[in-house]
Amino acid sequence: MSQELVLIVEDNEKNRKLIRDLLQAKGYQTSESESAEEGLRLAEERKPALVLMDIQLSGMDGITAMKQLKATPATRTIPVMAITASAMTHNRETMLSEGFDGYQTKPFNLTEFLADVGRLIGQS
Repeated sequence: MSQELVLIVEDNEKNRKLIRDLLQAKGYQTSESESAEEGLRLAEERKPALVLMDIQLSGMDGITAMKQLKATPATRTIPVMAITASAMTHNRETMLSEGFDGYQTKPFNLTEFLADVGRLIGQS
């Protein structure tokens, strides 16, 4: 079982719980934030192996937060996966071109979601 830390930045409590429970069942440690601003602070403090970033957050949006993570020396190498309810095909290409390392739509296909998490952490 892995012990890697995954930071979940998601403003919906039910989505956070689903992601947390799923990841913890697979042996990952989790840390959570309801806002991008707090997520940035936690990423710098805790140096997670992966950040799961909701796109539509109140306050700073997930794209801006990801760009700040990638621009900060202490966090620039941490992979960031976009998680969004928008399942439009062009959104995947847009998110990846913005600089995200992965992209998953809600609701998740659990097998694909866990495969992407493992790939981004380097365990695939």
